Amino acid sequence: MASPSSSGPADGTVTVILNGKKTAVPRRANETLLETARRAGLSPPFSCEQGNCATCIAVVTEGHATMRQNEALAEDEVEEGYILTCQAVPDTADITVDYE
Repeated sequence: MASPSSSGPADGTVTVILNGKKTAVPRRANETLLETARRAGLSPPFSCEQGNCATCIAVVTEGHATMRQNEALAEDEVEEGYILTCQAVPDTADITVDYE
């Protein structure tokens, strides 16, 4: 069985909470949470897209993601579930992120 391409489908769902509204989006392999939200037509906050500014910060309330780069969040913030969505790729099939 072939592995999914970087733009191909992956099993699971990304649920984005933005401005109090929940949007469920099919997960794509290797896509960041910010890319997923934007693909769904949402307008989450972002700026540098390099992991430096923390404009795209959100908290993971279900599931887990790994950040490719993090130059903005302190270790304790990461332990509390905060992520930079421009750098975070889901590690679990289903994940929920909340742009508080």
